[in-house]
This record gives sequence, structure tokens and C-alpha cells, in this order.
Amino acid sequence: MGITDQNHQNAEKLAAAKAAVKLVKNGDIVGLGTGTTATFAIKELGKLVAEGLNIKAVASSIRTEELAKSLGIEILDLGKTSSVDISIDGADEFTEGLDLIKGGGGALFREKIVASLSKQAIIVTDSSKKVKKLGLFTVPIEVIPLAYQYVFGQIVKLNGKGKKRIIDNHDYITDNGNLIIDADFGLINDPKALSDALNKIDGLLAHGLFIGLTAQVMMSDRSEIIIFK
Repeated sequence: MGITDQNHQNAEKLAAAKAAVKLVKNGDIVGLGTGTTATFAIKELGKLVAEGLNIKAVASSIRTEELAKSLGIEILDLGKTSSVDISIDGADEFTEGLDLIKGGGGALFREKIVASLSKQAIIVTDSSKKVKKLGLFTVPIEVIPLAYQYVFGQIVKLNGKGKKRIIDNHDYITDNGNLIIDADFGLINDPKALSDALNKIDGLLAHGLFIGLTAQVMMSDRSEIIIFK
């Protein structure tokens, strides 16, 4: 991707983030996602908090928590939070039916918990993330280390090609101390069926298929905000 394309995508991400942040109300508990698009939203929320917006938040990753705190956003313990009014996060891919692939940033488990707790889960994206069918982006799968080989084998049985995520020649370790397998299932004809099958695998903590968890996707396409819900 060239610098011009990257700048274009970032401009779209920022526009979508600004649109989503407008939905946050005084007194809300806000779920904060992880990744470049979510970072734009968190920074916009930080500006509003500095201007007097009264919110509390839960974070989907350690780096999101650190960013939010640096901007004066009060962070609650996710494990002790029973409900989230609105969450704002990005996606690696989405369809008009609001099926998503998430987890490119490695925070899929906590992101899924935040989305599951949310009364209104908002996804913000640039136009490059919209697809007719999920699957061009691999499905991240967080796996407990002692179950790695078993889960890897089960992915193969589901006609997937798994690859352990490696960063700087070391195993990528999640905030939860686990590994990630990036699984290629090709274009996915039935995301819910694949999600259900993955959910049955022992030792698989979470996968990046987000089915039935999203209230709306706010996509920026050049100067226009398009809403899918």
C-alpha cells in the first residue's frame, strides 16, 4: 500500500470514528476497541472528556487501556462490568449482513467480551474493509498454549490452513498469555456454521468471527458516512 492510499484510509477511519463518537452520551459506559480505527475514536473521546464529557470505559487491550488513561478517560475493570452502553471498535472485514472478522491486532477475545456486553456495538471502518464474503482476511484464533497442536489439527479438519502468528521471530503472545493461529478457510460461505464449529473446539479461547454481535457498521467512503445495520 502506498503512502497516498494509507493517508486516504486514515482519513476515512478518522471520519468514521468522529461519526461514531457523536453517539456517546453523558454518563455512558463505553467499550473501547483495539487497532488503528479504534485509536482514532479513543483520541476523539479524549478530546470530549477534556471538554467535560462524563464517561467511564472498559478497554479491550492493555495498550487501549494505557492510551485511554493517558487521555483522562476513567477505566473500569472489564471483569467486574456487567453492561456496556456503547462500544466502538474496528474490523478487518465486514459484510452488509454485519458478519465480521476481527482480531488482526490480537485482541479478539477481549473485543468479543466487550461486544457481548454492549447494548450497542458500533463498528467503524474505512471502505476497504467491506467485502461480499468474509475470508480474504484470515480468521485469528486465540488458543491456550498447551492445546495448540490439538486446535491446529481441528482447524485442518475444518479445511482450514493454520499458521502460528510470529512477530519479530517470536511467538505472538496475547494480553491473556496465549498464542494466535491465523487460519485461512478461503471465502466463507456460511460464517455462522464455521463460528459454531470453532466454538466446539476445546482449548480454543476465542476466534475472530463476530456473528450477531454488531448493532451497526459506520463506514466512511471518501466524504460520505454509510451506515449498515
